[in-house]
Formats: sequence, C-alpha cells, structure tokens
Amino acid sequence: MTACAIEPSADPGNSGAPRAGCSITAAGAYAARLARSGPDGDAWYPERWTLDGPEPYAVPLPGNQPEEAGTEVQPMGDGRVLVHRVAAGRHVFALLYPTGPGTGELPLGAVECPADTTGLRLLPPAPDGERAYALAAGPRSTVLWQVAGGAFGPERVAEIPGRCSGGVWLDRTGRMLAVDRETGGRTKAVVVDLERGGEVSPLLQIAADSDDRLLLADPDSGLVLIGSDAPSPGRERLGWGVLGSTLPVRFPECLRMPDCVVTPFAIQPGQVLTPERCAVALRVDGAFGSWVGVWRPAERRVRHVPAPEGWLTGAGLWTPDGELRLPCSTPQSPCGVARLAAPDAGDGRTEGTNDEGGAGTPGGSGGAADTRDTADTAESAESAPDESGDPAATAPSTRASAPGRPCPVPLQQAPLARLVTK
Repeated sequence: MTACAIEPSADPGNSGAPRAGCSITAAGAYAARLARSGPDGDAWYPERWTLDGPEPYAVPLPGNQPEEAGTEVQPMGDGRVLVHRVAAGRHVFALLYPTGPGTGELPLGAVECPADTTGLRLLPPAPDGERAYALAAGPRSTVLWQVAGGAFGPERVAEIPGRCSGGVWLDRTGRMLAVDRETGGRTKAVVVDLERGGEVSPLLQIAADSDDRLLLADPDSGLVLIGSDAPSPGRERLGWGVLGSTLPVRFPECLRMPDCVVTPFAIQPGQVLTPERCAVALRVDGAFGSWVGVWRPAERRVRHVPAPEGWLTGAGLWTPDGELRLPCSTPQSPCGVARLAAPDAGDGRTEGTNDEGGAGTPGGSGGAADTRDTADTAESAESAPDESGDPAATAPSTRASAPGRPCPVPLQQAPLARLVTK
C-alpha cells in the first residue's frame, strides 16, 4: 500500500475551517489518518502513526473493505484507532488495532440521528486518551455523545440548547468542553461541564451583537485563540485572551491576512505563568497553497515558514521547550516528522530540521518571512502599554468606545476560574 497526504477539505462542524490531514492524541504519542491505496489512489484505509519512539512509524489498519472518503478516524491513548462510519443513516463506531498481519476490530455500537440532524462528527481527542466524544447538531438543540470509553457503547451525555459546532478542551482531565453555540442568530462560545450532567455556562462574549468562537486553548497557560467579528462587523478576526484574566481580548493586526484563511492548530504547552510567550502554530491557506505561521502574543509579527514536503496539512504539535513537530508523508518517506525550532521572542531566526523519520525540511528561499503589525487595532489604540509592550493589555474600562468600533470585554468566567492561572 502507498500513502499520501489527504487533501484538505472543509470541516462542516467548525464553521468551514479546513480539516487537518490527521488527528493527534492530546499526549502526542499517536496519530491517525485516512491514507490512499490502490493503483489510482482511489481507495482509503485507516493508518496509525506512533510518534513517541526513536523515530515515527506507521501501521496500516485496512478492514475487510475500503473506507469511504468521509470516514472519521481518531487515535486513542492506548494505540487503538477509533473509526466512525456512516451506513444506512446510522453512525457506526469501532476500535481498530493491529493483529499481526491483519486488523482487529472491536464494534462499539451505533447512533441513530433524527432526520433533521445535520450530521454527527467526532470532537478533538479527549485529554485522557481513554474516551471519545461526538456532537450531533439539530435545528434547535445539539446532543453530546460519548462514543468510546463507556461501559455500554455510545452514551448520550447531554442535550445542549442551540446549534453547536467547534469543540475545544479547556483542562487536562476532560471535564470542561467549550463549544460554539448558535442561538438567536448569534454564535457564542459556552462551556459544558461533563461532570455535572452537561451543565452549560457562558464563556465568551466580546459584544452583544458579535459572533464569538473559541478556536484553540492551552490548559497550562490559559491562552485561548478566538475568532470574532466584534472589531470588524461581518468579517471574522483572530484574537487572543487568557482564561481567568480581567484583561480584554486583543486582535493583533499581524494576524489579519487579506485573501488568506488563517487557522491556529497548536499552542506550546507548559508555559504556566507566561501565556503571552506561548508559541502558536498557524495554518495559512492562500491562493498559492498552504504554509506555516509562527506567532507569540508578546510579538507583533508572524513568522512565515514554507510547509515541509508532504505535510499532513494543519496537523502538528508543540513540545514544551518550543519545538514544532509536523507529520509528513512522501513517496520516499511515507511516515516522517519535520521539526521546526521556534525562535525566541525577539530573535529573528527560524530553523527547520528533520528527525530520523525524514520527510523534508521546512526550509526554502532564505528562511522565514515576517508579517509585522504596522498599527494597533482600533480597540487597543486608546490603552496604555503594559510591561510586555502590548498596547491592549490594560483592563477594559466603562467608557464608551468609538462608534462602530466595539470595545472588547473580558472572557466571561463561570466554573473555569478555579481551573486556570490568573
């Protein structure tokens, strides 16, 4: 069998955000994807990658028949792969694992969704690696299912009023889940407490009439990446904030890239007291392809790096010491990880290296390019700079903002204040 990167497609459960080429466990030990096989590359099979050994390696997990192109796969913490298939209107789940030359399959059961449900999709891997969840969005409410890790197959966890999308874990235990809920024509991020029967609490509201989505979160530092049209009504902007902080959400000008889709996909963990110094990896999709951006909240620039050859686009993870690892697949090296050392804040160097699995380096013509802020956003221009040099780091006041320029307000905290660093 031959392997190649999956072409990116829109994720219907995440407001059209491009889907990543593979899924990686929260601990970073395993990844899973659909790979192509056959003479014309027109057949699909699940493939598991092991990433925590001396060098990465892949294990094909073909079933009795090829998978559909839309089949979802997700790695579990024990190395098995969860597969989500749709057959005769039913959503069928199973765990795959290698058995010598073949593939073992443990059926988990199925979920039947009402006809008016738009579909059921897997949420990002749970932090504990033992459970897996899925959202089934209907016109008036959304059902959260636990589809793996339960005692009796798929279990209905909660029904959330409104139409939900997205899905971001806010802690290391898998208790707090943030989803983007659409009600009354507006989308706001809310928190679902899985230990309290799916109790829902508000999380994010930049302005009363804005759409505010949570894109990514780091439980260690509390750093969150946000998509909101509050600073530019009708056009979503990327912003950042800190869970539990009284400081406003900020919308750096350097993250505003005309004619490109910018999707954050990984945050450097382990930076407990310094969220503004966390490195953030961005997937940038433009007219000429996809590449990698590296950004820190403390900096007013994005460093642009050519994507490594065969990158499973949109997939990757940071190590605590600031190394970005990007899974790659080429005909010469079907399973590899490109390593990108992020520059220190204020350092203009960006280095690309390769591990023993070898899949090409992110190098290109002369290293990384910078996109720098040339002006602060309107919401930040009136604030005095703090010690990090960010002009928007003072707490919001009650003074009126300029007409047509909503002033950002802090993240709303319900049950999260005790879980994050202030």
